[in-house]
Amino acid sequence: MSAPISYVIASVLFLALATGGGRDPASSTHGMLVVANQGDHTALLIDPRTRQELMKVTVGVNGHEVAVSPDSRFAYVPIYGNSGVGKPGTDGHAIDVIDLRERKLVATIELGKPLRPHRADFGPDGLLYVSAELDHALDVIDPATRKVLAEIPTGAAESHMFVISHDGSRAYTANVGPGSVSVLDLKTRSLITVIPVAKTVQRISITPDDKRVFTHDQDNPRIAVIDTATNKVATWIQLPATVYSSSPTPDGHKLLAASPSGKLFIIDLASYKLEGSFDIPPASGELLITPDGKFAFISCPQVGVIEVFDVRGDKLLEPIKLTRGVDGLAWASAIP
Repeated sequence: MSAPISYVIASVLFLALATGGGRDPASSTHGMLVVANQGDHTALLIDPRTRQELMKVTVGVNGHEVAVSPDSRFAYVPIYGNSGVGKPGTDGHAIDVIDLRERKLVATIELGKPLRPHRADFGPDGLLYVSAELDHALDVIDPATRKVLAEIPTGAAESHMFVISHDGSRAYTANVGPGSVSVLDLKTRSLITVIPVAKTVQRISITPDDKRVFTHDQDNPRIAVIDTATNKVATWIQLPATVYSSSPTPDGHKLLAASPSGKLFIIDLASYKLEGSFDIPPASGELLITPDGKFAFISCPQVGVIEVFDVRGDKLLEPIKLTRGVDGLAWASAIP
């Protein structure tokens, strides 16, 4: 049976909007999706308009997350180890560096000790920040020298994921087992406070205006809304099921949240009300919205696909089919 006309039109619209027209599918002048596959121990470069894999580079065991340099030249994959957060297993101590233009592994940053590095992200200062889980810290790395400059204490165990405020002044870590959020001063490289949230939390996101941080209660179907002016939980967003990952849209109007139950929730950030939901595979992965706010990608490690959501069209598009283990996501705006 042929696909419905509306589905075909939506897919064509996605390809056109994502690329700006009919450029060569191998071109790197439009946005690309960089994916960490912890099952295959690889980093992938995916063209979102063709849904084709353009690069597969082997990395260490296991890389869960990936960050892309501001110039889109390099991808950084922290090598976490072969277990989940808080579980016994190997303890990673390095970050693999991939040249996205040359499409090969070019360096490994040694951190000097077992740390289980997990999340990586660049601050507005151009420095690379990486969660050093076993050290209860956030490591600061100079990407030019590939050396650790500082260790910022989080004051809590299992600081698994973090976000950096858009002004570069603060970082917020989600501390899984302790069920808390740490607030770090990136200028003085010091701990400001630890905010109690729930029994267990997972992942974290921040609004474009830096006024609200969201983390997800893993024992109750709700999202904590933290007021960054007071560093306290201001309210809760009640939902039909627990949420693993979330991301606000760049305009600050909506929060997209992925549930392991197999739902993508769309939440209005003015009222904190659920606007709608969509069926996705039951999975625990990452949620990434493109900088222009047009599309969201949701990784589903358990089934090996990346769901594609048309934010403005309010509809799911054809998924990107890969292999089991696809997890961390990052966006490369234009590979030089």
